[in-house]
Amino acid sequence: MSNTPDLPLAGIKVVEFTHMVMGPAVGAILVELGAEVIKVEPIGGDATRNLPGSGAGYFAMYNRNKQSICLDLKSPAGLGVAHRLAAAADVIVENFRGGAMEKLGLGYEQLAPLNPGLIYCSEKGFLAGPYEHRTALDEVAQMMGGLAYMTGPPGRPLRAGSSVIDVTGGMFGVIGILAALQQRHRTGRGQKVSSALFETTAYLVGQHMAQFAVTGQAARPMPVRISAWAIYDVFETADDQQVFVGVVSDSLWRRFCQAFALDDLARDPQFAANADRVAARERLLPLVRDLFRSFRRDELIERLERTGLPFAPIGRPEDLFDDPHLQASGGLEEVTLPSGTATRLPRLPLEMAGRRPSSGGHLPRVGEHTQAVLGSLGYGETEIAGLLQEGAAG
Repeated sequence: MSNTPDLPLAGIKVVEFTHMVMGPAVGAILVELGAEVIKVEPIGGDATRNLPGSGAGYFAMYNRNKQSICLDLKSPAGLGVAHRLAAAADVIVENFRGGAMEKLGLGYEQLAPLNPGLIYCSEKGFLAGPYEHRTALDEVAQMMGGLAYMTGPPGRPLRAGSSVIDVTGGMFGVIGILAALQQRHRTGRGQKVSSALFETTAYLVGQHMAQFAVTGQAARPMPVRISAWAIYDVFETADDQQVFVGVVSDSLWRRFCQAFALDDLARDPQFAANADRVAARERLLPLVRDLFRSFRRDELIERLERTGLPFAPIGRPEDLFDDPHLQASGGLEEVTLPSGTATRLPRLPLEMAGRRPSSGGHLPRVGEHTQAVLGSLGYGETEIAGLLQEGAAG
């Protein structure tokens, strides 16, 4: 729950009707920027809390610092609470199937008369058009939009290794909300904002569409692409580790040659300019691979660190818990999981006024804030007890 009045969105009240990743990602960003975010869960809690396998971290990552209230939206009393929440909100976020909120009486057109300044963000599979009634997932959008084609080797489309479209689609939703808030300052009126998985994917692969438009040649999948640079690859080291290295300018090429005492290569006119090096890639790359195989990973990283070249040891997500940069920069936040396990999870990748914005690391229990939220809406103790007893709230 946000208690940091110095954050930029302090005073903005957000109500979420969301599940899974895309919708919660919107509120996850807004709450870290200082908004008060109330997450409306069904009685018993959002099913996302209990997902197994690759979904096991969704709730912990995208629902920290929110307030949890449980409502039965199919009961008149529970729906009445939802209407009071909407009337008092600056922003509503939802990511359920098209028409679901309207059936409950919680669509934008139904709520706008109650709250003309309301900004209503719908996170969907598709924006308006022939596909808008289809059900979509992150993976569906990646497959349809060409991202899976570009990620895997030819003939083997492969989704990206995180919920990149869900999260990016949520980010676009936040951009729309912030723009709508700014417009409301001028007009006093709210509006509906929508972002979608498919259109987000199209935007991300737009660089490959532009490549085709510029060159007349279709972009090849990343594993077999023709890189714009000769040295821009993953290389093996003497201790069977891997390091990515990129030499992306002529000045970096000269620095690379100097750092590794490659005087002959530095003087070779075949390698003088980037275009020359790309044309001579088949000759150059084996030389560089042999060079890097003569170093242990830590030795190579130490040498590269001094050059200013772009490089990266190949890491795994679990390695980030102990990453010295994230630890020193405050990039990880203390969180206690429902099991009682203490861990650290990433904060927003932003600095504002020289610090990392954060509302804390509290992960709400199911319905933890129900009574407090009801009280803030004007319900008395007797009314709250009645709502709880009849199961309209929990």
